[in-house]
Amino acid sequence: MSCVFCRIVAKSQPADILHEDDDLIVFKDINPRAPVHVLLVPKAHLATLNEVDASHLPLLGKLLLTAKQLAAQWGLADKGYRLVMNVGRGGGQVIDHLHLHFLGGWQR
Repeated sequence: MSCVFCRIVAKSQPADILHEDDDLIVFKDINPRAPVHVLLVPKAHLATLNEVDASHLPLLGKLLLTAKQLAAQWGLADKGYRLVMNVGRGGGQVIDHLHLHFLGGWQR
């Protein structure tokens, strides 16, 4: 299994997992760009958003709703946070597995 996120999902590679359900796994980014920087990763392997079709709408919705729920749980909902999804190398994507960056915790 060459995909690092698939290895994390399979628990064959360590990660600091903060949330997991049947469809998603959430873990700390190893190169954080914010005080809170986690990745929301679908367990099913999709390389990029370009592979998504209408059948994936529930999964995409779950990504966003999970981010919202985590923001509330971590006390960031009212303070603000950023969600980022990079698509392809030209868009800044480094790992070929669809994922959503959750960044927050800045003091402003």
